[in-house]
Amino acid sequence: MPTSSTSLPIYIQISELLTREITAGLYAAGDRLPPEAELAAKLGVAVGTLRKALAELEERGLLERRQGSGTYVRALGADKSDVRHGVYGFFKLELLRGAGLPTASVIDFQKIVTPASFVESFTRQCYRVRRLRSLGGLPVAIEEIYFDARHAVDLKIEDLGEALYLFYRERLGFWIARAEDHVGIGAVPDWSPTLFAPSVGSVCSRVERVSWSGKGFIEEYSVTWFDPDRCRYVNRMR
Repeated sequence: MPTSSTSLPIYIQISELLTREITAGLYAAGDRLPPEAELAAKLGVAVGTLRKALAELEERGLLERRQGSGTYVRALGADKSDVRHGVYGFFKLELLRGAGLPTASVIDFQKIVTPASFVESFTRQCYRVRRLRSLGGLPVAIEEIYFDARHAVDLKIEDLGEALYLFYRERLGFWIARAEDHVGIGAVPDWSPTLFAPSVGSVCSRVERVSWSGKGFIEEYSVTWFDPDRCRYVNRMR
């Protein structure tokens, strides 16, 4: 169910939700989607909004619309570039049942002196973002994200977009081309909000990520703590 509180247009929310449901296997290659009126009612949007989302997915190669027959899921390409071009192509958390539309609430945003562990990749100052992540409206994770201040010297919290990778591309002029994740466990930090179920200091699942731009520069470090009772980390290889 999309929400209007996000900065992403509703049709993009719908296209991203359907993308995630397709990649999670809730819709398989060759499946016919429900009729437009039925699917729009299920998602709580106007038919015109749904059609805009379906057209976007057709352009990305995820769907095939057959005149007089309906809309069908296409098999993913070998390089899966059609999926990666989505706003949440790199987001690896899913609800236990699969998929779920990601949203984020910023807890804290500051410009800080670059931590010693990042100085080889970043300049003297960087931005730190702390966020609460939800899937389908259910809080599932918290994030601590760092990116270099060289791209913009005076960002404010209101400048941040709902999807940071889209914000990087449209506002800061670079895009994330690849990422390396290290999955393990770690203690929940003391800044964690009460909406995140695991308590401060308790141990839960943890992902450390390093992300590179299309030009080969490290552009982001992040740590994500997620609730394994509500979601899972998934990296599919097809």
